[in-house]
Amino acid sequence: MPAILCFGDSNTWGYDPAASALSPFPQRHSAPQRWTGVLAAELGAGWEVIPAGQNGRTTVFEDPHHPGRCGRVALPIFLETSQPLDLVIIMLGTNDLKTVFRAPPGEIAAGAAALVRLVRQSAAGPRGAPPQVLLVCPPTVASLEHLPALAEKFEDAAARSRRLPEHFRTVARQLDCAFLDAQPLVVPSPLDGLHFDPASHRRLGEAMAQAVRSLPLAANPP
Repeated sequence: MPAILCFGDSNTWGYDPAASALSPFPQRHSAPQRWTGVLAAELGAGWEVIPAGQNGRTTVFEDPHHPGRCGRVALPIFLETSQPLDLVIIMLGTNDLKTVFRAPPGEIAAGAAALVRLVRQSAAGPRGAPPQVLLVCPPTVASLEHLPALAEKFEDAAARSRRLPEHFRTVARQLDCAFLDAQPLVVPSPLDGLHFDPASHRRLGEAMAQAVRSLPLAANPP
């Protein structure tokens, strides 16, 4: 059975902006509502989809306020514990837009490139080969003007997020990996400007499934 690791942040974890607004703790969409669940349903029972989302995860940055969120540290662990993997989907970069990192879009894309190289250097695929990679540019950040505390944590994030696709696309071309731009597909909830509602999860999951089917994986007939 071909296996796909979905490595991402709170939107891969399934953070529910509506339910979380009413709770002191983060709340998740149900498993079938999350884009990983939609992807699994679209691909069918012959595939294994492994969700690996974490709230606050970055590409390569260490968050001084929330330790343990660095994707570069976590990814090798997931590669080893989930192998053999046919494909790794990487969708990170939104948390890199936090004010504390002062990262321009090009540096965020460079962080994503470092993760692609980690996969390529691994033996986590079938028969000890590296898995294939689908690099996904994260959606834009919506206006946070109505949320001043969050806007301070994500200063100028909306404008910087709109510049991510060109840099992520360049990384994918340079590293010769598959690429999907989530920005035309997903509009973050106006409740927090960052997270997806079920409709956006569905659109993204369906697009992910289409992208997976187009890859030259063993499970995809030519």
